Amino acid sequence: MKLKLLNLGLVLTSLIGYLKWGGNNTAFLAEAEAEVLKRLLTEPTAVLHPFTVLPLLGQIFLLFTLFQRRPSRLLSLIGLICIGMLLVLMFLIGIFAPDIAILLSAVPFLLFAAFVMVEIWKSRGSQE
Repeated sequence: MKLKLLNLGLVLTSLIGYLKWGGNNTAFLAEAEAEVLKRLLTEPTAVLHPFTVLPLLGQIFLLFTLFQRRPSRLLSLIGLICIGMLLVLMFLIGIFAPDIAILLSAVPFLLFAAFVMVEIWKSRGSQE
């Protein structure tokens, strides 16, 4: 049950990531993801990029674990890595840009990721 809640936390905190680009263009990841999903149905090749596809797959894996009787540690880890690549990049951009909004928007996800890793590490001896 604990891993399920942590996976839910990963999904929810991934949606609050804050993006800035160009002039005054900004969006939360939830908004950007909704746009990607809309465009996926109309023009799929326009949104096929590793930084759009992998986080979406990661969220799908994590959401799938919420409906498992015992959440798969492997799917949890794969989902965390897929989403984590984008959020770690955003965190680094927040540091090097420097942009406090981008930096702070990635911190909740990274905290949940650390808790998930600890939970997976603690349960590695038990059966999946």
